[in-house]
Amino acid sequence: MTPQRRLSGKNDDGDILKRYEEVVGPAVIRHLLQLGRYLEGLQVVHVNSTRSGGGVAEILERFVPLMNGLGISTRWEVITGTEGFFETTKTIHNALQGSSKGLSTAMMSTFEATNAENAGHLRPILEEADFVFIHDPQPAPLLSLCPSRRGKWIWRCHIDASRPNRKVWRYLRRWTAPYDASIFSLADFAQPLPHLQYIIPPSIDPLSEKNIALPDEEVTAALESFGIDPSRPLVVQVSRFDRFKDPLGVIEAYRLCKRHQDLQLVLAGGGASDDPEGATVLDEVMAAAAGDPDIHVLVLPDDAHRTINALQRGATVVMQKSTREGFGLTVSEGLWKHKPVIGGDVGGIRLQVLDRFNGYRVRTPQGAALRLRHLLQHPGQAERMGENAHHYARENFLITRQLRSALALMAALQAGDPERLEISL
Repeated sequence: MTPQRRLSGKNDDGDILKRYEEVVGPAVIRHLLQLGRYLEGLQVVHVNSTRSGGGVAEILERFVPLMNGLGISTRWEVITGTEGFFETTKTIHNALQGSSKGLSTAMMSTFEATNAENAGHLRPILEEADFVFIHDPQPAPLLSLCPSRRGKWIWRCHIDASRPNRKVWRYLRRWTAPYDASIFSLADFAQPLPHLQYIIPPSIDPLSEKNIALPDEEVTAALESFGIDPSRPLVVQVSRFDRFKDPLGVIEAYRLCKRHQDLQLVLAGGGASDDPEGATVLDEVMAAAAGDPDIHVLVLPDDAHRTINALQRGATVVMQKSTREGFGLTVSEGLWKHKPVIGGDVGGIRLQVLDRFNGYRVRTPQGAALRLRHLLQHPGQAERMGENAHHYARENFLITRQLRSALALMAALQAGDPERLEISL
């Protein structure tokens, strides 16, 4: 393949990736460099709906610089919209996860008009790109608004769409069907579409502020700054205040367990600009936690990465008791930090938590309380699960693996054979 353009000022690809070699090994890095040379000089654009808050923004913040470091000219664009637009896209999100609430005619008009407004200034960038990755439903109509596009367009669905509201899915399918390919996190999430579909789970960056090793003193100081006793058992759930994350179910599980075990609970998270329901859920959580000094509800800023890192490292058990979940990066974060994870038996959590190996999957607050009590009563088993958790995350859920999969997809589409790819050394 002859690149169509070269990236001026390219970083030495070895410099940006060599820090990962100690974590993932030299073979993985060699493969990334090989794929990078094959794609070097191409222009790539990622588009989503928020610069901060939520897993998509967190992934792109780390993913885009790595692609640039390989000589692939990559940029990240964010669409904007009114409160009405994000209420509409939240309805679509919930409907893909099974909610019965549908879209009104006014909602569909807002959705389409907002995308048309964003296309007005994004069109020159998108039509010139060699590859465009559109993340989730919010910017999905952009493809139809770029008639002179010349590159490959991929729709990346981060949502558990295994059992969607059929009317809403049919509406969204109108916008996603014309794409060249789509990516889902699990095979179970994929829906019938007239193009190739790829399965690429999300990932965490082991060298980010949220995941690097921290001194014990920093972890202790962080806990104490919130009034948490480092010497007592602690369960931590980090997530947006979202009904599907089931924070009220976590509080119920904590209270059931605390009848038998000394315990502290942290519910830490923030909001996202594309999630208008967050404030309402937070109010419900604060009301449920009122009067219990051992429940710590922490509303953290978007850049509180080291604080979240310290909370997870200070935890006895990490929890992510979602009732629906596309993937749940906080699960991999907990696994990476040598913690057994109790997660909802749903979606992408099933891929990460192997029952009785690195944690437990549960469906009810009662089940979560039972598993939590068991781990607190058997610290040796909890420690073994934590070691299993770290090794499992290293092999399966680090950003170098996700980058390799995305680059291989691009190379296959660029070569014109999406099912077979050969690259000479």
